[in-house]
Parts: sequence; structure tokens; C-alpha cells
Amino acid sequence: MGLVQWIVVAVALQRLGELALSQRNQKRLLAQGGHEVGGRHYPLIVLLHAAWLAALFFGVPTNASVSWILLAMFVVLQGLRVWVIASLGRYWTTRVIALPNAPLSKRGPYRWLRHPNYLIVGAEIAVLPLAFGAWEIAFLFSLANGGLLAWRIRIENSVLDEPNIPGNSH
Repeated sequence: MGLVQWIVVAVALQRLGELALSQRNQKRLLAQGGHEVGGRHYPLIVLLHAAWLAALFFGVPTNASVSWILLAMFVVLQGLRVWVIASLGRYWTTRVIALPNAPLSKRGPYRWLRHPNYLIVGAEIAVLPLAFGAWEIAFLFSLANGGLLAWRIRIENSVLDEPNIPGNSH
């Protein structure tokens, strides 16, 4: 196995840990009266991320040259990802869960951006393949991710714009 394959294994383990945290938070939010919104897109997001990791693992040669600057940028993106998750705390999930009367987060990067996680994910999907010269993987998965994120952001905005969310002006 080359460096890219080891990184893919590490990213896959990180994502599995995030899924466990997400499921724990999701159960808690559903028990508090929350409900999932727009879940039809979710399997496609999971498939996209699994396919991205598989494309990197199997599609990038073990002896691929490395751009250490881009790899360092990917590491920085992981720190930003953790910041997003920590900022949302018990409200962070990989699904869209509407919880009536839950506070709208203004912590961490949410002070400046409505959807910072998607900016980070979009950058990750492009940067990691580019770090190993796999521009085709970066391009194709960035396009697919952009389409899915447009769908997901519409779903999230419909929940965030509901008038029963404190801090919303509607």
C-alpha cells in the first residue's frame, strides 16, 4: 500500500467514527421530538463518499507523487471539519433532522457561514485527489458532490427558514 491508500484508510476510519457520533446525536434528537427531512438524498451522499474513497484507494497508483502542500491543506481541512462538528455539538448529524424550537447555531464557523461543512467537504473532495495528481477523480467527484450538495442545501434551508427556529426572522 502506498501513502494515498493509508490516508484513505485513515479517512474511512474517521468517517466511520463520525457516523457513530451522528447516529448517537440523531437518536437523541429524534427522542426529543425531531424528525428527518428529505432523507431520499442521504443514500446518494453515502454512496458518493464511499465511491470517492474507493476511487482514491484503487485508482491512484501506490507510487503516485505527492504534493505536500495540498496534503497539508487536506490536514487543515480535517481540523476545520472537527471545528464544525464541535461547534454544533449534540445537534451535529449527517442527516437533516428538524427539531422544533432548537436554537440556531451561531458558534464557531456558523458565525460567518450558514453551511461551512459543505465548503469544507467540497474542498476535501477536490484537494485529496489533487494531492496525488488524480485530477480526474477530483473533477468527477466535485461535480457529483456539487449536485448533491445543491439538493441537500435546499433541504436544510427549508428547515432553517421555518419560523419556529429561534433567531429566524420569518
